[in-house]
Amino acid sequence: MAVFTEVSFDEAADFLLSLGLGELQEFEGCAGGIENTNYFADTEQGRWVLTLFERLSFEQLPFYLHLMKHLAGRGIPVPDPQASPVLIQGKGKNERLSGGDILHRLKDKPAAVVNRLPGKSELAPTAHHCAEVGAMLARMHLAGRDFEMRQPNLRGLAWWNETVPVVLPFLSNAQRALILSELAFQNQLAASSAFQSLPRGPIHADLFRDNVMFEGQGQEARLCGFFDFYFAGCDSWLFDLAVCMNDWCIHLNTGERDTDRASAMVAAYHAVRPLSAQERRLLPAMQRAGALRFWTSRLWDLHLPRQAAVLKAHDPEHFERVLRHCVERPLPLDLVAIPV
Repeated sequence: MAVFTEVSFDEAADFLLSLGLGELQEFEGCAGGIENTNYFADTEQGRWVLTLFERLSFEQLPFYLHLMKHLAGRGIPVPDPQASPVLIQGKGKNERLSGGDILHRLKDKPAAVVNRLPGKSELAPTAHHCAEVGAMLARMHLAGRDFEMRQPNLRGLAWWNETVPVVLPFLSNAQRALILSELAFQNQLAASSAFQSLPRGPIHADLFRDNVMFEGQGQEARLCGFFDFYFAGCDSWLFDLAVCMNDWCIHLNTGERDTDRASAMVAAYHAVRPLSAQERRLLPAMQRAGALRFWTSRLWDLHLPRQAAVLKAHDPEHFERVLRHCVERPLPLDLVAIPV
């Protein structure tokens, strides 16, 4: 969540007031992340996150915002986009009712305001945290089944095919061999009938540790929110689970798998939305796909950066290590062969 577009206190105050969210009291930019401009904004009516979108267009954004609105309405703890008030003319007066647009314009850019979730991110998760994430992820997938809008995963296979050639000049010979080999593997897999039959729907696609909020400690920790849905799209639910596992269930210093955490996440997910035998077989390949996706995007962000007031690119070598581990030591089949 970087700051690419500067918004003054007064500009934010006028904007929030126009949405009926109250008088602005505190306002600060959010450091971290690399896609959008984000600010924390507190008013007497609540705590909010103001986002200005730097890459996504007015045409693309309704999918993300309405997906969050849909999930929030079905009890999934996600940010709820705030609608502009609608003036209804009544008997001698105008009444302001919520229910207008949830996509706004600020500084001539698309903008949204969502409620700020309680809790904090758990950056050193245990098997308990991973089980909480797995179960809620499955609930989210099921809750999204009747979401009618469709938009592809914009960082999916088509994007990998476009972007890998762009980052190749920055890689060593060994890195080029790995990324091209994996891209060929994923293209072949995507053409298979097994892959094409995977259950699909809206996915988060970026549910890392810093995009989940918890309250409480130890075994009492309770998941209280998923956020940052701006990489969401329609793809296989298995890919979404694999992306989670590649962050929550590994040792960050080495990229190696933590089997206890991985087993806890998969089992908790399976208890809510049972995985088919085919999904279990393909989960190791989807972990490779998730590692390729984030290695590619981090290479792109590092070597082809944009200017920002607050910006820190993530280390691409981390997901290179994760991919190598996924290729050389795939997920054990007994971990995913869960009894029904």
